[in-house]
Amino acid sequence: MSCQTLSLIMLIFAKKTIMYSLRAIHVFSILSFVVLACQPAREPAEGSDSRTSQAIGKKDVEAGIRSYIDGKSDNSAGKFRLQTDSFDLNLELVRVHTEYLAILDSNRFFACVDLATATGDVYDVDFFLEGRAGDMEITRTEVHKLNGRPYYSWKQDEDKTWYTVPMEQASNELLGVLQGRDQFTFTYKVLLPELEDSAHLWLPLVQSDRFQKVQMERMELPASADTLIEPQYNNKALYLQLSPQDSEQSLVLSYQVERLEKSAYREDDAEPDRYLQSTDLLPVNERFKTLSAEIILEKKAENTLSKARAIYDYIIDNLRYAKQGTYGTADATYACDAKSGNCTEFHSLFISLARSAGIPARFAVGAAIPSERDEGGINGYHCWAEFYAEGKWWPVDISEANKYTALATYYFGHHPANRIEFSKGRDLFFYPGPESGGLPFFAYPVLQKKSGQEMPVRTEFSFQRSLPEG
Repeated sequence: MSCQTLSLIMLIFAKKTIMYSLRAIHVFSILSFVVLACQPAREPAEGSDSRTSQAIGKKDVEAGIRSYIDGKSDNSAGKFRLQTDSFDLNLELVRVHTEYLAILDSNRFFACVDLATATGDVYDVDFFLEGRAGDMEITRTEVHKLNGRPYYSWKQDEDKTWYTVPMEQASNELLGVLQGRDQFTFTYKVLLPELEDSAHLWLPLVQSDRFQKVQMERMELPASADTLIEPQYNNKALYLQLSPQDSEQSLVLSYQVERLEKSAYREDDAEPDRYLQSTDLLPVNERFKTLSAEIILEKKAENTLSKARAIYDYIIDNLRYAKQGTYGTADATYACDAKSGNCTEFHSLFISLARSAGIPARFAVGAAIPSERDEGGINGYHCWAEFYAEGKWWPVDISEANKYTALATYYFGHHPANRIEFSKGRDLFFYPGPESGGLPFFAYPVLQKKSGQEMPVRTEFSFQRSLPEG
């Protein structure tokens, strides 16, 4: 789900077919072209005419797309009207994907935007812009996704040209799955804000396990760090004590990773019963026991595997993947009420329902490494779950199964190789730890002022794939 710039010599055309509309349009391959589908871009190629693009930065592109949407919204009762051959929608801006803004050449730009309907459906829309700072026009608009489900996927030719593929023709690789193993460098970058006083930072530290071999390649820190170990699940964190002189500094952790595809596996020290407990965000109570029993009865599920699959299918059928409003709560009760959210809502609800049915289930978080390209940015964290049946832990990824229904069977019992795991478990306590107490999960840094108040911190993920040997 990213945007790359490709260095080509001339403007060429390639047809694409969007499954939703079944109409032919053209894809532009231009000097320093960008991959659509919201993929992060490189800067213009050396030797290109960058006189205007040097004068225009990504903040100008963001201002251009916001100005366009605001202007159109003013003319439509505060709603942005999107009209194409297939869509006629009144939408409200949710966010501009600043990580995917791209300068294509001297006066061509790309932006990816999330827009929502009044009923909560979120459309991922790609815009092409032309012009100069303060004076940009929209030349092309494409609806790429609805509630996280794409209408088409992208594929890169050997000559680096990108073209679209209808979803029904997309391979597992284009749907986010690399099987076997994957090998890549993963970079975790943190940009500190202005610090007026001393502060404390906790940062997840990636570890090796049976499915990922991790080696630290580079560590750049503005201050010395201690390594903390969280006692319940043995997660690790870097702990830094910061001062005002560390303001606006960056922290960089770069890992060389070899990751294996995960399927059902045995664990000698599994202790599955510890994953039946109720917590504030993962309740096991009468409400969830009643709901899980109804789900299992409806599917006539009798053994543990079929019960887990019944719960898995229920969540796919009843939750909507939408990064709108409140999401990322990791709260099963919220997920059950709202029937929407991101991967944390999907898997929190699964864990509560599974535990309520007597099925041990647990949580992990990391990042999904794009499979359709070999380098670039990554759009934030991703999380998943496992449940215990027949003496094994079974991986599931329900939010991805919800996006790509063709892979629902795969994601019940598998996690692809193109992943990296940061931490396991929920309600994580480090000592010393944040004054807020246990972390509901640990994907992003926690920055805390001397007063105990937490501060927002900017985090960026990127990767560079290296082909596995053999």
